[in-house]
Parts: sequence; structure tokens; C-alpha cells
Amino acid sequence: MTGEPDPTEHFIPLHAELIGLAYRMTGSFATAEDIAQEAFLRWNAADRAQIEIPRAWLLKTAARLSLDHLKSARHRRETYVGPWLPEPMLETEEPPQQAAHEQAQDISVAFLLTLQRLSPAERAAFILHDLFETSFAEIASLLGRSEAACRQLATRARMHLGEAQPRHTVTKEQAERIARAFFAASRDGDEVVLRQILAGEVILHTDGGGIRNAALNLIRGAEKVTRFFAGLSRKGRQARVPLLHLGRINSLPGYITLEADGLPQTTALDIKNGRIVAIYIVRNPEKLGAVQARLSAEVATVQQGIAPIAE
Repeated sequence: MTGEPDPTEHFIPLHAELIGLAYRMTGSFATAEDIAQEAFLRWNAADRAQIEIPRAWLLKTAARLSLDHLKSARHRRETYVGPWLPEPMLETEEPPQQAAHEQAQDISVAFLLTLQRLSPAERAAFILHDLFETSFAEIASLLGRSEAACRQLATRARMHLGEAQPRHTVTKEQAERIARAFFAASRDGDEVVLRQILAGEVILHTDGGGIRNAALNLIRGAEKVTRFFAGLSRKGRQARVPLLHLGRINSLPGYITLEADGLPQTTALDIKNGRIVAIYIVRNPEKLGAVQARLSAEVATVQQGIAPIAE
């Protein structure tokens, strides 16, 4: 017995927060888990007796690792094929963090996309200060800037985030009804139903990452989105796609299907006043590893010819 304190004593209660910070910084849940693990390794190796506030140290470490990741990923993002969407997170996964700030609980796709449009420094300043209550003095030491400059970064970030549309409240019953209706209508190419449930200004985002077929540009407007799904149906690409999971994805109503190539696809729906205003479809298999692992039993059930969810 060495008498040294257990390094997990401070780390475990903060694990969800570290993942939440890194997920908002990078848009990748898998990367966020890796960053949290690396933060623990650095915490374990550090002279913890010299660290006054473990939470502040761990948050700064996770933020620094996130910034390093963004620098290495910058070229890949610049050459990304088609629209980029964050890695989907199912509602039953560990909460990304526990901060009390109302906006801190928002992991909707629209909010994450707005975060991604900020510079890495703006993102770090806003997330650390506004969502995780980190002082500007700590942020200044992380970013190598003055406290005043970090305040300006956070202010600019708030201005950009203020332009984002707020997440709309939808009851569980309404969410499930509209999600099921959209699933069936988009699969069957039912133009009448699609026009009934799509808002006139609806925007379709499809992320295939250049690996699976997806629209290379955003599709805007109910008529164009309706024609898009009707065209897929006529080509037989949507025929009898099985439903694996129905529930919230990134705080939005949605579902997961098993596509003809044997890989999952997530669909999240932003609903306002009973109509769909945005559709977020993730097809890139590099972003679906966690989803596929989570739903491995459902996938096996489908492959055995048994429908997992009644339609």
C-alpha cells in the first residue's frame, strides 16, 4: 500500500462532462470517448498533489486535446464530400455532461452545427465558460491569450449561436407519430403524405462522407425534398427498409434503419408546429460505429428475418 489517493476518485464523476466537452468541440462521440480516456491517462501520470482544482485541470486537458484533434482534422474537414453532420448520439447514451445551464443540455444537430461553424478558439472559450463554468483566467492560460481576448471570443460565439434557430418542443406522442409517418412516406415515395408533413422551407441534410451514396448538397424546399424521396422510391432504393430503432437522436425525434447494404442509417427530424423543418440523415459508416454496436442485437434479429419493430 503506497497511501496514494486513487486517481479515479476525481476522474469518474467528471467522465461524462469530459465526453460532453469533447463531443461539442469535435462533433464525434467516438473521438470524445478517446479524448476522455487520454485525459485520464494524463491525469494518472500527473503530480496530482500539485493540482488544486482537479475539475478545472481535467476540463482544460480535454479542451487542449480537442483543439489538437481539430488541428489534425482540419484538412479532412476541408475536403469532406457533401454536407457534414455530427456523429449521431442516441437518447439512451450516457448524458454528455451535467451542467445546469439550459443551453448546455442542447445536443441537437442544429446547435452542434452552429458550434462547428465557430473557430476552434471561439468554440473552446464559449463551451468552457458558458457551458462548463470555467473562468476566463483558466481559458486564457489554455489558449495563450489575454482574459480580455477570451471574453471577446466568447462574446462572438454567443452572437453566432444567437442566430441559430431554437430547438422546438415536441411531445413524445407527436414525435413518434410524425417520425413513423415520415419513415413510411419517404420509404414508399408517398408524395401526398410528404407534402402534408414537410414544412415549405424544409431542409434535407444527407451525410455519406463520400463513402455511401448521399446528396452532395443541401436540398431545400418541400417540393424538392418530396421529389428526392419519390425518386429514391422509384429506383427501389427504399423498398421495405426495416426499422431498427425509434426514439430521439441528438435530442430530436428520429429513427434508425438497416439499409440494403447491411449498414445502419440515422434520421433525425426537427419539427415545428407539427411539420418537419429539417431532416438530418447520417449514412457515413465512419460515424455509425457506436450506433451499430448499440443495435447489434436488433441487426441480428433483422438478418434472421424477424422484424424488430412493428410498423
